[in-house]
Amino acid sequence: MKRIHLFEFEDFNWFPHWIRLRMTRLINVMHKLVGTSQEITEPIARVLKETGATEIVDLCSGSGGPMPEVLEMIRKKPGLENTHLTLTDLYPDVESAKKFNNSSDKIKYLTKPVDATQVGAEVPGLRTMVSSFHHMNPTAARKILESAQQSRQPIALFEISDNAFPVFIWWIAFPINIISCFFVTLLVRPMSWQQVVFTYLIPIIPLFFAWDGAVSNARTYTLTDMDLLLKGLETKDYTWEKGTIKGKTKKLYLLGMPAK
Repeated sequence: MKRIHLFEFEDFNWFPHWIRLRMTRLINVMHKLVGTSQEITEPIARVLKETGATEIVDLCSGSGGPMPEVLEMIRKKPGLENTHLTLTDLYPDVESAKKFNNSSDKIKYLTKPVDATQVGAEVPGLRTMVSSFHHMNPTAARKILESAQQSRQPIALFEISDNAFPVFIWWIAFPINIISCFFVTLLVRPMSWQQVVFTYLIPIIPLFFAWDGAVSNARTYTLTDMDLLLKGLETKDYTWEKGTIKGKTKKLYLLGMPAK
């Protein structure tokens, strides 16, 4: 595989939860800036229509990510008006969960930790992962794909990086990410005193954000890497589709669908 499984700070259990939340809210802003919601809506809508699923179970949701906005656009499409979304995470953002659970009957955020590798057949619906599949090592990634296939549930994975460049080039992103963090932070909502203090006065958030962002690129599964993960999972009753979405950024996708 071209992919390299380096570490990201937010993956560690010991990493301070309040810093992790500040970083996931930066990621929310980044998704808006690169148009993630608009660009992944059509593939997700197509999977829902082809499989008849009415529930979306988003894994590794962080502070919500782009999926709430995706749901809004999907529910405007004929035949998909009754689609519902469940957000989950191994480290739930309780504050965001409270907001979603109190403001909408179309979206719920589970406040108990959910391990993306431990989702079984008892959880029906389209499983989505947006810019989070790269957090999984090959063993865990394979387990996620096998679980969807064996449970006969559809799955849609998206990454906003294609890992096409030589690995060493991605480290150029480190200083760029630090600088961009100072500007992106201005768009974070809701804003908190920790976000301001530990970005501008004691800039530890930009350092963590820059490292994790640069490493994410090196960890992204390429389309060829996906072929290796899917080896032996191609069957007549469950089909896989992978490719790229060309928009504001080049995004990779992998779709899995049970045959009707």
